[in-house]
Amino acid sequence: MGASDQDLATEAGRLGELLEQQGRMIVTAESCTGGWVAKALTDRAGSSAYVLGGLVTYSNDAKRELLGVTAKSLDEHGAVSEPVVREMVAGALAATGAQVAVAISGVAGPGGGSDDKPVGTVWFAWGRDPATTEAVQQHFAGDRDQVRRQAVLFALQGVRGFLEQA
Repeated sequence: MGASDQDLATEAGRLGELLEQQGRMIVTAESCTGGWVAKALTDRAGSSAYVLGGLVTYSNDAKRELLGVTAKSLDEHGAVSEPVVREMVAGALAATGAQVAVAISGVAGPGGGSDDKPVGTVWFAWGRDPATTEAVQQHFAGDRDQVRRQAVLFALQGVRGFLEQA
């Protein structure tokens, strides 16, 4: 599955409109996507009405220091895991006061994969608070750019679906 620039723009526009309709501000906590979700959302004029900000927490130190991800979660599960993305959502919400957060951590490649977490493995979480946070793992095929593009698209679609059910 590919994710073109147009796909990303279309989905970011849909999410932006929904956030505006619901009066919610979003914050992103991104690792492997390097701020691409925030970029996609802010490509639309007027996005300051629904984008509070974004945190690129690529290193484990940044995850701990900026988002409060615990050393225990990182040590026991690794950065690419459900506990870590859940803590990234909680930390982003606490740090910013946004009404919704999305977190992404994955192995975009070409290296860095393992038997347990091969290249293309990405964990996502989104929520309004720790109690409502949902997490899901996906496996994407392709090179680094393709994995990252698919992850951005999946994150935008996931948050939109979550908010439509809220």
